[in-house]
Order: sequence, then C-alpha cells, then structure tokens
Amino acid sequence: MTPDLVTFGETMLRLSPPAGERLETATELDFRTAGAESNVAIAAARLGTDACWLSKLPDSALGRRVTNEIQTHGVDPRVAWSTSSRQGTYYIEQGAAPRPTTVIYDRTDAAVTTAEPDDLNREAIRNAQVFYTSGITPALSETLEATTAELLADAQSAGTATAFDLNYRGKLWSPAEAKATCESLFSDVDILVAAERDIRHVLDREGDARALADGLVDDFGFETVIVTRGDEGALALNDGTVYDQPAFETETVDAIGTGDAFVGAYLSRHIAGDTVGDALCYAAATAALKRTIEGDLAVVTPAEVERVVENRGGGIAR
Repeated sequence: MTPDLVTFGETMLRLSPPAGERLETATELDFRTAGAESNVAIAAARLGTDACWLSKLPDSALGRRVTNEIQTHGVDPRVAWSTSSRQGTYYIEQGAAPRPTTVIYDRTDAAVTTAEPDDLNREAIRNAQVFYTSGITPALSETLEATTAELLADAQSAGTATAFDLNYRGKLWSPAEAKATCESLFSDVDILVAAERDIRHVLDREGDARALADGLVDDFGFETVIVTRGDEGALALNDGTVYDQPAFETETVDAIGTGDAFVGAYLSRHIAGDTVGDALCYAAATAALKRTIEGDLAVVTPAEVERVVENRGGGIAR
C-alpha cells in the first residue's frame, strides 16, 4: 500500500497515575503511547486516510509496544529497529486548579535520536500526497535536525506536499534555537501550523493572528498558514483568503494531543480534497472531541466528527 500521508518523528510511552494521585506516591501507572507525529497519523487514519508513520525504535518489548498500539488504529508503522535499548518515555501528573499538570520527560539518547535518512522509508515519502513532521523532531538531536531537513527537501523534490507544526517545547530548546532551526526548514514547507503564542514567542513576531499569518506567507512563501488560538479557535490564510474557525464547545478530560488531533484531521480532509474552510472546521471538531478522551490519541470516528460539525456549522471565509 502506498500511504497518502507519511509522518516522521518520535513516539514515547506515556506513564500516568490515576486522576488525583501524585507521581511520588502512586502505586500504579497507566501505560499508553504518545508522540506528535504518530498522534497525527492516528487521527488521520481513524478518519479514513491511508497513513504511515516513520521512526526508529529499540528492538525490544518496549519498541514493539509502540508499534503494536499504533497498528491498532490503522497506521502502518515503518520503523528502523535499533540495538539501542532506549525507548523514550514521559510521565504526566494531571493537575486540578490550583495545582498545574506536570510532565517529566525521560527521552535522552532514545533510539530515534540516531535516525538518519537512509534508515527510513524515503520512497514512501516521495510517493505520498503529504509528508508531515513537527518542530519537536529536529529539537531532539543534531542528527534529527539534519534528517528532518533532508526528508523535507526529498518530499519537495518529489512533488509531495509538506506540512510542519512549529510545536515548540521549552524543555527541548530555547526560543532562539528553535527559531534558527525551524526557519531554516521553512523553504521546504507548504503548510505551516503554529500556535499564536509560539509565533510571538519563538518566531519573534507581533500583531493579531491575521497579521502574523500575512507576515509568514510574505517572508517564507507558504501555501497555507494555520494559526491556532486555543479557545478562540483557528485562523488560516490560503491564497489571500482568510478562514476564521471558532472553537467548538467541549468538556476537557485530557487536553494533551488536541493540537495533533487538529492537524491530523485537517490533513485528512486536505488529502480528500476539501476546501481549506471545510478542512479547518473538521479539524476544530476533531480537536474538541479529543479533549473529551483520556490519553494523547484522538480515538474518534468520522460519524462523530460530522455530528459535531452539523450541530455547530463551519467558519467564516472572507
């Protein structure tokens, strides 16, 4: 099978105590998989897109735990198996006001940090409709920074559309480091997704969401820029047209993975041929559903998303 969507990046194991328990006193931990790029692939696959996830994993029970779960959601994991025993993990203690949610990463020297272009299925990227990765991936190692750049360039040369989520993580690098690296990749990116706060903080830009999108298109020539704004929804700029999509009302059970659900749904509908406005609406509905689900994954169906869309309607094109 030739996948329509190919994603590349790290997937970790997520360990979390029951709600209301502290990590330092917990006697049991919930055990799940989590990673921006595999989350995006899973959201898209569950919504009907043929999706493939590329990465590098330890040839161990923990590495197989990752691929096993990803496969259950319809994604084809094409991984390079490593003799390294390191599988990245993160621990999350869900907060409740006034106690914040706490995340502890344990991913240094994980097998994925050594992934080079020839370790991966580059042919899948060249034959896909869309290749996606995020700013988390080049932040993990110098090797991955170089690999990300080469794979994006490969995709562009082959005529594969490229999508990139800025996805800034302050625990991985400084804003200045992220800005320098991500901007060096932008010439090979067609669709940019970025949180409004990250555009301001990392890319050092000012103005409202429309001005931010305009500036990015002017400076880097993106086909589409999507600015996500949390509870205020999202704004997209494509071919001079602005699409303003409000957020859907939702009850939040677990917010982690919301952005990945949004991106996965948007790319799924983009691949299916939807307009930017329709894809944006579908993405916002999927993100709202994800917030009602424990864990990082958007375990949703097309019918559920369509029901949310029908009950609320779409955004505004102007």
